Amino acid sequence: MEAEIEALVGRHLPGHGGASVVRAGEGLDNAVYEVDGELIVRVAKEEDPELRAEQVEREARLLAVVGELSSLPVPEVVFADPERGALAYRRLPGVPLQRNPVAEPVRLAAQLGEFLTGLHAAPPAEMEPLAPIDRYPMDEWLRDAERDFREIVGGEGGVRDEVPAEVWRAVEDFLGRTPPAEAGEVVFTHNDLGSEHLLVDVAANAITGVIDWTDAAVTDPAHDFGLILRDLGPEVFERTLACYGGRWCDSERERAVFYARCAILEDITFGLRTGERVYVQPNLVRLARSFQRNL
Repeated sequence: MEAEIEALVGRHLPGHGGASVVRAGEGLDNAVYEVDGELIVRVAKEEDPELRAEQVEREARLLAVVGELSSLPVPEVVFADPERGALAYRRLPGVPLQRNPVAEPVRLAAQLGEFLTGLHAAPPAEMEPLAPIDRYPMDEWLRDAERDFREIVGGEGGVRDEVPAEVWRAVEDFLGRTPPAEAGEVVFTHNDLGSEHLLVDVAANAITGVIDWTDAAVTDPAHDFGLILRDLGPEVFERTLACYGGRWCDSERERAVFYARCAILEDITFGLRTGERVYVQPNLVRLARSFQRNL
């Protein structure tokens, strides 16, 4: 695959010789390669060629718009190859927060609050052609979470014994409750604002970029906050809210906590299926924080 990426870069950037291609990561939707330490090439996993091409074209247009909205750096497209399902952009400074924790994560809150204020203020009607409306029902979220939970505790990964029994009981109690009411208003969101998509300067305790806009959608603003709560914890969540200029009330908070809990189970399941333990161990720790604590 690395040779294919080198050939792809050569076609779009003539004279780009001596390319060094390194596989940099993989998610649910894309495989990621780094070329010569300066270019990031993402290749979509979607097998349908028409759908794959549509996704790449849409994201290239979306990133151009997001670059005007975002208070934080976002990828600037160098080339898009819809037929191959590839999108390339210059590597942003910083490293993924998921694998490179900062000493004082609460110092990220002001940047996150400003970023989400600007993002969520974009007129939904103008963003819909680039970011689909996503109104996934709350009861479906809960059913998915229950399926993930059953896979976690009934699988062969052995993680059930790594968490106290009272935590699993708290998870079961959550799964037995009625989900929150559906969101009223929807806004433009990143929609996958996990720590793997936040780049940071570790020494400076600062965010240097927001990547992977594949799942961007017009949806519930509480989902962006739910992933901040999941990955960065209650203190960063509260401080981010204090820096947020958008609409927020108790119902949004309830949904943010709900999304955080569902996302923890989803990530553990993803990690067990793929062998990516970076998605498993941190979220096993977050279980107690998120399911036993009164958030």
